[in-house]
Amino acid sequence: MPRLSSILAELGLSGGARRRALEGGKVFVHGIPTADGGRDVAPDTVTVRLDAPRLRPGRDLAMLYRDEHLVVVWKPPGLLSVPARNRPDGNRSVLGWVERITKGPAFAVHRIDEPTSGLLMVARTEAAQLVLKEQLELHSVERRYLALVSGHPPVGPITHDTHFVRDRGDGLRGSREVWEPPPAYDHPGRRAMTHIARLAVVDRRSSLVEARLQSGRTHQVRIHLAEAGFPILGDLLYATPQVSGRSSRLALHASVLGFVHPTRGEAMRFVAPLADDLEQLRRGMVREQNDRASGASEPQAKAERSRMPRKGRKKGRKRSRKR
Repeated sequence: MPRLSSILAELGLSGGARRRALEGGKVFVHGIPTADGGRDVAPDTVTVRLDAPRLRPGRDLAMLYRDEHLVVVWKPPGLLSVPARNRPDGNRSVLGWVERITKGPAFAVHRIDEPTSGLLMVARTEAAQLVLKEQLELHSVERRYLALVSGHPPVGPITHDTHFVRDRGDGLRGSREVWEPPPAYDHPGRRAMTHIARLAVVDRRSSLVEARLQSGRTHQVRIHLAEAGFPILGDLLYATPQVSGRSSRLALHASVLGFVHPTRGEAMRFVAPLADDLEQLRRGMVREQNDRASGASEPQAKAERSRMPRKGRKKGRKRSRKR
């Protein structure tokens, strides 16, 4: 696939115009604003809207769909899905943002973790909230995540089907089948099911995976990947310090959201490519791996030259000078 910057050049944008359009939130891939001109994209997924409201891609919340019943947004990392009463910045949330923009009420349907980026739907009426939550309970909502993880999971898909408890023994959530909760914790746990598939090996230590939710428990993807031995890069809760230090934030992105419209019965599906910062992290790891491989080839070439007969090496150098 071509690079996004090349596609913008073919559309007639000069270098300066490309930079301004990317930085100002005027370039969209699958309807998501991006500032990453270095990513590879399919040309038919790219749109340029120079009259679009200015925003900072990857840092500002973007509204992808809106009607009188619901909205679908792209949530940046670092923003709460719903208000938190126990935090000074607890009112800074997706729900609060939707209420300000629409000048009306907003009702939570589901959540994604604060450090996670990606797709989130919010109901604008209690009736729509009820219908959408029923779809979640029936597991008919399509929710897929992309994650950069430590290690190389099986190609898969592999299904993780466990029961989550609030305290696995160290104060963190986990699967009853993996941990031994405190004796006083007698709750059987809530069933959590995730289907995980490896999409690509990024480098010798990391992979890009897709996780499809069958249920929707708190930290579900993070826990199942960590318990399987493939913690998410940047995960401060479920990964070791070595793994969490390999990303400046949780390398988890809500990439697909599909559901049935609560009143029209229409199937709706939204796709969000890997967030700019995570895509740049992925490319950086690939480059580092390639640089390491090419750096290793030079000593090998020197060693092979040193094993050549001296006479043969002299002739090779003379031919090079003539050319």
